[in-house]
Amino acid sequence: MSTQPGRKPGELVFALLCCVFGVVAFQQAYGISGFGGLTTPGVFPMLATGTMVVAGLFIVAGAARRGRERSGESTPIRFMREVLPLRHCIMIALMLAYLVLLPQLGFVVSSALFLLATFQYLWRRNPLLTLLLAGLSLGAIYVVFRIVFQVVLPQGIILGWTI
Repeated sequence: MSTQPGRKPGELVFALLCCVFGVVAFQQAYGISGFGGLTTPGVFPMLATGTMVVAGLFIVAGAARRGRERSGESTPIRFMREVLPLRHCIMIALMLAYLVLLPQLGFVVSSALFLLATFQYLWRRNPLLTLLLAGLSLGAIYVVFRIVFQVVLPQGIILGWTI
């Protein structure tokens, strides 16, 4: 009897995607300066992405070696239950909405809406408390990035407010 657990749904595909990402990242790192020498700017990114590819290959081999876990449910149902439950799908949808709204509404408004929606969904407390927490969080983020680090934050096309 094997003491090693079976492969989870989506594990092998995810490991393969990580390897593909590592190879693409290595190619991008190589494009920085090639193999010109040990002190060129691309050496550290190539080492990091090369390590990622090698580790990914070991993970793929280990996942392929293990058999699928047996259960009464079909693989797509187990995948949705274990890897992509409704809570994760809603958070992904909120993040995508944030990405879409950011260029239109700007950083401050879209981030405020995102923080308010996610805090309220995940925390489920008094909306006024959620509004206070979102406001304090956004204020701290704004101070750190805009004032301390002097990062120019997107203003947006629709509102175009300058703060």
